[in-house]
Order: sequence, then C-alpha cells, then structure tokens
Amino acid sequence: MVQGTCASLQIERLDGGCSGTSKGSASAMEDEKDENLDSLNQQSAGKPPRNIKMVRHCSSSAFCTDFEILGLISPSTENSAFLPIFRSGSWTEKGPKQYMEDEHICVDNLHKHLATSADFPSPGAFYGVFDGHGGIDAASFTRKNILNFIVEDSQFPSGMKRAIKSAFVKADHALSDTKSIDSSSGTTALMALVLGRTMLVANAGDSRAVLGKRGRAIELSKDHKPSCASERTRIERLGGVIYDGYLNGQLSVARALGDWHIKGPKGSKSPLSSEPEVEEINLTEEDEFLILGCDGLWDVMSSQCAVTMVRKELMLHNDPVTCSKALVTEALERNTCDNLTVLVICFSPDPPPKIEIPKNHRRRSISAEGLDRVKGILNN
Repeated sequence: MVQGTCASLQIERLDGGCSGTSKGSASAMEDEKDENLDSLNQQSAGKPPRNIKMVRHCSSSAFCTDFEILGLISPSTENSAFLPIFRSGSWTEKGPKQYMEDEHICVDNLHKHLATSADFPSPGAFYGVFDGHGGIDAASFTRKNILNFIVEDSQFPSGMKRAIKSAFVKADHALSDTKSIDSSSGTTALMALVLGRTMLVANAGDSRAVLGKRGRAIELSKDHKPSCASERTRIERLGGVIYDGYLNGQLSVARALGDWHIKGPKGSKSPLSSEPEVEEINLTEEDEFLILGCDGLWDVMSSQCAVTMVRKELMLHNDPVTCSKALVTEALERNTCDNLTVLVICFSPDPPPKIEIPKNHRRRSISAEGLDRVKGILNN
C-alpha cells in the first residue's frame, strides 16, 4: 500500500476539555498540564496522541497524502442564508471481537421520521453511535429511545441543551428500571442533533465526533477515558479508583449509560457518570461533513487522518456510505481490537470543492492554527 502522511494540520477543538486547547486564561497552565498528562497516557497505551502540537502521520494509507495549507480560496462563511442538506452513510464491522455490541441511528429527515407537525426549526436531522459493553441490550435500548426522550422533553426545542441532558438521565434511569436488561449492560452514547443551522453534539463515553471544515479536523467531543486528567479528578473525588486505566478496575470509560452494577442508588453521584458534555455550533458553508465513530476507529487513527480520507473519497465519488466503509476498512488493516461503527454525514449534495492555490503566489505553508490566527487578526 502506498505510504503517505496526513495533512499537516493542527487539529482544533471547540471545548477546553481533556484533549483540547484551554479557553480560560486563568486556568491555561492547569489545562496545559492536563493536556500533557493525557498525551503521555495515550502514548503509553499505544494509541495516536491527540494533543502533541506537531504534524500527524498516517502510516499505512494511500488515502492520506501530503498537502499544505497555502493561499486557500474558499467561499465566505458569513452567509446567513446557508441551510444544510443532509445525506448520510454508515458502515459497521464486528472486527476481531466475538460479538457485535455497537448500535447506531441515522435520521436525515427529522420531521418525516417523527411524523409530527411539531414546531421546531427545519431542516432537522439526528444521528447517534452507541458502543455497548456487557452485551448489546443497553445500546439497543438507547438507540430506540433516546430521540423520543429528547423531543418529548418539556424543554424541547427552546432549551435543546437542557432537553438533551435530561434525555440522557431518563435513558440511564430507564435502563435501571427495565428488568429485561441486565444491570451489567452499559453503553456509551454519542449523538448529533441538527435543527436548521444549529448543531448540538452530546457525548458520554469514548466515541468521537469530528467536523470536516475545508479539510481541517475539528473535534466536537472529547474522549471520556478514566486516564483523562479532569475525569480522573472527578472519579477520585467521588470515591472511585483507577487501575491500569480502568474505572474501578472494570470499565475503560469514565462516562456511560447503564452499568448499574457499578453505580449507586438513582439520584446519587457516581464515579461512572451518565452526564453528557454538549457542544453547540452554527453550521456554515465551510462545514462539509461530520464523522461519528466509536473508539474502535479512533484507537488506530487520528481525527485529521479520518477527515483527509473522507474529503478525498467524497471528491472521487461523493458517497458517504463508501466513505464510512473506507474508514472501517482502514481501521481493520491497522489491527483495531474493537467493534467498528462509523457514520459520515454530509451537509451539502455536492462534493467538497477543490482547494485552490493562486498560481501567481509563492508556495508558503502555514498550519491551521496559524491560519486561524491570521483570520482572527483580519476579522478584528
């Protein structure tokens, strides 16, 4: 297979969490220490580091090739009339595991799916990845019910963040109350809800959402691993312990729905949290697609490499299903140890535009971080 490297881009994050860039100047030094700890933990686990500020490499893919951010010409992002047109594709594989415990959902037309005339912004869409453990029951239950818990909440759609957080609590409690579901069954939950131009991404667990923005990877969620500094602090404050990267020596995630054999009575705070972190953004013309994937993908691939692969594939055939399959196939070739579920959601019916390089300018490379700083200076 052709050897290549992913795009020389600094991955951006929109939150100041475990693996992102700190937003608050007062806590900048603490966040920087947290990032360094997380990077060391991930390196020791044999996984791609997410925070080291250097070029990331794709060691085995013909999809990921070198390119530079040059004098990019792209449409304006300030077009308030932009509305996304959704189309999605998914692909799953059991991988080397004995059983498939992942579930997912793709709803490109929310109004049609709900068969309701409810007054909420259009167009609407909903997507989710649920990585089960201890059996598939918790993941299946959450996939079937989480959307209804959201839209039936009294805060929906005026207070979508509150509605989503409330829905996670309801789903978690319902898993405890449903006698047919074993108390040892649990699931991570990653979902994206889009109403009009507003997209909310909610995550509890170690699946990940990555936005493709004109070739740049923007992480919209953070992986809730017990080894993450902020998660470790929360766990230990609530009486939990971490053995060899596992919460109470049992789970490799710090947040999940279900797993009531670990949690205390309903309503009490547990080291294993079901509370999601929710990120909200307004989509623009530069936002080309969203990747939702379980940890089986991200254990062996960086966010930037995945975005580079998907963008290149879309420019070839413009099919999100084939893009999802390509990511899963690549992860299997890299010897992932887990189930694989990948969703690719496009926000336009057209393939991504070719990045133009002005011919009359010298070729000068610049990192994504530097490009954003230049944009900020010009905008101000």
